[in-house]
Amino acid sequence: MLNISKVETFYGNIQALRGVDVKVNDGEIVALIGSNGAGKSTLLMTISGVNKAATGEILFESKSIANLPPHDIVNLGISQVPEGRRIFSRLTVEDNLRLGASVNEKGKNFDQDSKDVYDLFPVLKDRLSQRGGTLSGGEQQMLAIGRAMMARPRMLLLDEPSLGIAPKLVNQIFTSIKNINKEKKVTVFLVEQNAKKALELADRGYVLVNGKNSLEGEGKDLLNNPDVQAAYLEG
Repeated sequence: MLNISKVETFYGNIQALRGVDVKVNDGEIVALIGSNGAGKSTLLMTISGVNKAATGEILFESKSIANLPPHDIVNLGISQVPEGRRIFSRLTVEDNLRLGASVNEKGKNFDQDSKDVYDLFPVLKDRLSQRGGTLSGGEQQMLAIGRAMMARPRMLLLDEPSLGIAPKLVNQIFTSIKNINKEKKVTVFLVEQNAKKALELADRGYVLVNGKNSLEGEGKDLLNNPDVQAAYLEG
C-alpha cells in the first residue's frame, strides 16, 4: 500500500532523513521506533506532504505522492494523527469531528461516521459540547484519532499516541488502534516511544537511527532482538 524508497528530507542545511526505505502492506500495522531525533516524525510529515522530500520516491497504492499538497494526500486516503494531538482546543468536540469530516464529501456522512467514532471512544459522545482544550490528555488523544477517522482513511499515520497520557489510558488507546485496524480495516503506520507496546501490536517494525534504516523485521522478532532490547526496552 505504501512504498517509501531512498527518501531524504532536509531542514535547511540539516539532513533529517538519509535514504529511508519502508514498506507498509494493505491491512498491516507497521511500527517505527527509534530514539528522539532519529527522524520518525519527519518521515510521517514527509509522507503527509508537510515536509518535502528532497530525493526518493513515496508511492501510495502505486501512485506517487511525494511532494503533493497535504490536502491532496488526505483526499487519497491517508490521515495523520500528529505528535502532541494538535486538536482545535477552543472548538468543541463535535466541531473538531466536523472539521475532520469536511474532506469527506463535505461531511455528508457525519452522523454515521461520528457514530463509529463514538463506538471506538464512548467518552467523546458525552463531551460533544465541551471545548477540546478542557479534555484530559487521554481524551484529547481519542479526539485526535477520532478526527482523523472522520475522513474515512485507508491508512492512518499515528505519531506518539501514548505520549503524555495517563498509564491507565494507554492500554485503551492501543486497543482502539487494534480495533481500527482489524474491525475498520484501516492500515496503520505507527511511530511510538513505547517500543514494547508498539512491537507487541505490530505485524512488522522498523528501527530508525540518525535518519537511516537500522533494523527491520516482524514485530515479535524485533521485540526479542538483543540490540533492540538494550537500546529501547530496558530501564
